[in-house]
Amino acid sequence: MSVKDLNQYELVQEKDLKDLKSKGYLLKHKKSGARIVLMENDDDNKVFSIGFRTPPEDSTGLPHILEHSVLCGSKNFPVKDPFVELVKGSLNTFLNAMTYPDKTVYPVASCNDKDFQNLMHVYMDAVFYPNIYKYDEIFRQEGWSYSLEDKDAELSYNGVVYNEMKGAFSSPEGVLDRVVLNTLFPDTSYANESGGDPEVIPQLTYEQFLAFHKKYYHPSNSYIYLYGDMDMEEKLLWLDREYLSQFDTEKIDSEIRFQEPFSEIKEVEIPYSIASDEAEEDNTYLSYSKVIGTSLDKELYMAFEILDYALLSAPGAPLKKALVDAGIGKDILGSYDNGIYQPIFSVIAKNANAGQKEEFVRVIENVLRDIAENGLNRKALEAGINYQEFQYREADYGRYPKGLMYGLQILDSWLYDDEKPFINIEALDTFAFLRSQMDTGYFEELIRRYLLDNTHGAIVVVKPERGRTARMDKELSEKLQAYKAGLSEEEVEELVRRTHELEAYQSEPSTEEELATIPVLRREDISREIAPIYNEEMEIAGIPTVFHEIGTNGIGYIDLLFDLSGVPEEMLPYVGILQAVLGIIDTENYEYGELFNEINVHTGGIGTSLELYPNVTNVREKEFKATFEIKAKALYDKLPVAFAMMKEILTKSKLSDEKRLKEILAMTSSRLLMRFQSSGHTTAALRAMSYASPSAKLKDMTSGIEFYQKVAAIEKDFDNEKEKLISNLEKLVKMLFRADNMMMSYTAERAGLEGLEAQVADLKSGLFMEDLALNQTPCVIHCEKKNEGFKTASKVQYVARVGNFIDNGASYTGALQILKVIMGYEYLWQNIRVKGGAYGCMSNFNRIGEGFFVSYRDPNLKRTMEIYEGVAEYLRNFTVSDYDMNKYIIGTMSNLDQPMTPAAKGDRSMNLYMNHVSAKMIREERNQVLDATQEDIRELAQVVEAMMKAEQICVIGSEDKIEENSDMFENVTSF
Repeated sequence: MSVKDLNQYELVQEKDLKDLKSKGYLLKHKKSGARIVLMENDDDNKVFSIGFRTPPEDSTGLPHILEHSVLCGSKNFPVKDPFVELVKGSLNTFLNAMTYPDKTVYPVASCNDKDFQNLMHVYMDAVFYPNIYKYDEIFRQEGWSYSLEDKDAELSYNGVVYNEMKGAFSSPEGVLDRVVLNTLFPDTSYANESGGDPEVIPQLTYEQFLAFHKKYYHPSNSYIYLYGDMDMEEKLLWLDREYLSQFDTEKIDSEIRFQEPFSEIKEVEIPYSIASDEAEEDNTYLSYSKVIGTSLDKELYMAFEILDYALLSAPGAPLKKALVDAGIGKDILGSYDNGIYQPIFSVIAKNANAGQKEEFVRVIENVLRDIAENGLNRKALEAGINYQEFQYREADYGRYPKGLMYGLQILDSWLYDDEKPFINIEALDTFAFLRSQMDTGYFEELIRRYLLDNTHGAIVVVKPERGRTARMDKELSEKLQAYKAGLSEEEVEELVRRTHELEAYQSEPSTEEELATIPVLRREDISREIAPIYNEEMEIAGIPTVFHEIGTNGIGYIDLLFDLSGVPEEMLPYVGILQAVLGIIDTENYEYGELFNEINVHTGGIGTSLELYPNVTNVREKEFKATFEIKAKALYDKLPVAFAMMKEILTKSKLSDEKRLKEILAMTSSRLLMRFQSSGHTTAALRAMSYASPSAKLKDMTSGIEFYQKVAAIEKDFDNEKEKLISNLEKLVKMLFRADNMMMSYTAERAGLEGLEAQVADLKSGLFMEDLALNQTPCVIHCEKKNEGFKTASKVQYVARVGNFIDNGASYTGALQILKVIMGYEYLWQNIRVKGGAYGCMSNFNRIGEGFFVSYRDPNLKRTMEIYEGVAEYLRNFTVSDYDMNKYIIGTMSNLDQPMTPAAKGDRSMNLYMNHVSAKMIREERNQVLDATQEDIRELAQVVEAMMKAEQICVIGSEDKIEENSDMFENVTSF
């Protein structure tokens, strides 16, 4: 039987998706009205998702809170947190839910057939039959609630989404994105914040929350997607039998309205908060945004991706260069958001000043007029098209399954036209069309029509306001205390009672009967075989090479590694600067913009990185290798271009270009700060680790907080620092980029070795010959314990506690991988996220003894540190059933057995080689996980105690909260 023959469904469309080696079907479920897209192919990483059109009616964050809440138990799976139980006990390759400005999507993926079916079942039950109608505690936990511990305490708000959005609204980039979207579409649902504005979230009532679910979470408003190698007929029959047949078609008005264009461009100015000691000068964001047709125009959908590259995003692109040359902002960013009905093209200047607004607009429009009149750089267009097409053909989305990404892209059109799910994922014809238009004036006409003559736009200025967070927190506290003061004694007691009721609900574990409803695989279902390691040592043109023979579809992945061991400690920050500079500065034969275009016309890209490889066979000595790496990917016949470009970058870069160096330093410091604000958890953990770990200190000196401090200092005093900077960079390239300091990693089929000898020999002949090693002995890195609190304007914290457990007498065991799951989805999850209201919490323990606990967008600080202190005691008393223990092990194996792209398989193999990790060690770790018992977990209390002995902490967050707890820190400072 074929899907075409199923009586329960109407076949609307059938399409051969040859670009993606898939068969596509668009179906409609006759009884319920559910829409279904199938992508049938041989990919064993199967994907299912169900999504709903969820236009927000206000900025209370209702779609976002509902996304969290439906995953807190359902009719057939009444456990309190099925999502967490699945993470702990499934082999998923992806499991999450996402709220967008106009849709909410629930995707899962797995390579295991039984597991995939289980995941589908739990998610379908969650969205259609959630426990939100039974327990208002779910709404109060995930959304918002009043918190009052006793009648004399201060009244406050708490809630996971409330705290998450407090963190999101602390980011100026986040503020800017939201204001642009809301301003451009004032008459549609895009005028509202689907994630939730923290000032508005507490206006949401439980009744509104339930009504939204009743209205929008119905099959008639659903978009169901199945991708991969599976029995599609069986899945469709199951969906009908178990869920869809229970519903009748309803007419649900969830249409995303079209915003009529403006007659004139709107201008908006809005404040954002900076810390009390931050400068207001050079801290404004300027944005110029235009609405670009609709996402149902497949040529336009892709054409502006190309224009974003050619005009703005590529180094040396004309808009970026003109704004930088005019001194407007330290970093120029472009964005093209085509994931909404009416896409937005934006030009953004960071670290600018409000007084530059007119000049900002004038420079942009002058450059665009000149290009529209005289034509775009053809090489830039060609590079942009080739870059996008290479990414499309390679389909490497890192840890995200490609089937998931195709499903999300399908929604870019399907959500707005029931009959057009496939128009944007079938892209090779679109690329061919765009190539044919390069010399016709097509792109110049797009610039005229959509950027110059288009009045549907917004100029947004986001200005810094010192102390804004403290002022708003004070106003909120006064408002809440005034509200409390106006309550009767009975009403205050009711708030205390409800606070404790919520805490009791959160503390009450699900029953064994409830937990047993979540389907779990058995340990016996997991193979004890490890993933293959592809390492073959060889010499190519005299260069030590590790070859990884893997099917790559004709792409060669080259990685040149240069040893950093001879670089003295004081020079290491300059290595970080060199890594930031190479590839985006002029060379002898190319201006940097031309260089970037030349690379992208012929290859899939060239990039540099700094890598660390600890020697796991010598952890006591903290031995590690640090490398400067340059990586390229190209089809085999384009490898000569890739090698020529790498040689050009390594040996011909003009490192004495003062103007360009200053621009790169400004951009680098700006982007580091942005990263610290959005990924403060990883930044804090690295910084705390650097107090005692030489490898972590090196990483902090070349990409973390110490690196930022060095870059900012050089930029601030550039005239006095530039000679030393140039001298150090020129010394470093001659010292590092020598043939006797290099090795190579190469991932390809064996056919990809053909002709490689000549390319490597040519590269080798161009490298530096001088023996300029500054240190003949390995560099010694000095660590110092600082225990810092870094104050920001954020309303939430990133709280890290770290230490090396091997230093304090403990040993590594595979059971520590299970501990990560237990911490992340049991002890830390329950105490920091569920009860504490933080958005996230993580832990990690590695083979060289480094361990950390860290929280993400956390309203607490001291309380979180106390929870970390309780981990060892929790482990000493760790008692679970065999069922639960089995679940933790399955969840751990899910983390260890993620599917890998060809490039990832090569990278993994090389990492194992450099870290001296053998197949035997991996097999031993795998068996330690699969054979672990409750007793093995209890013994990890000693590991945690050893880690905690180091007493290393770092916190990034609210200046008020850090000042309030200043006695915890040896140093309190700001970035």
